[in-house]
Amino acid sequence: MTELSATAIAASGLRAQGVRLRHISENIANADTPGYRRKLVSFEPGRNFGRETGEVRAGRMRHDRAELPQVYDPGHPMAGEDGYYLGSNVNLIVEIADAREASRSYEANLKMFEQSRQMSASLLDLIRR
Repeated sequence: MTELSATAIAASGLRAQGVRLRHISENIANADTPGYRRKLVSFEPGRNFGRETGEVRAGRMRHDRAELPQVYDPGHPMAGEDGYYLGSNVNLIVEIADAREASRSYEANLKMFEQSRQMSASLLDLIRR
């Protein structure tokens, strides 16, 4: 692996975790939205001409198929005759934990990107001397 590929791999991790953080923030913002299904994203290996490159990319977004909770609130405009409506399947504790994990992964990729860039710059300085 060259320094350039290490930079590309770290940058791909930054992009993938950025997508993950965006979906997590959307989930948190919609935690109280009736009928909202949690968004999930998985990671896939990057490929170039059918070969894995070592990079990572965010896969397609999918919705959590977990059952939506029944919320009893007869005064809610979406409540049926029985007083219930479908809530959101977002669990704020899970989202906060996922956000912390994604944030730490983002920071690790950023540090790797910076170190790789510094190593490349040092190598260029040596070559120029």
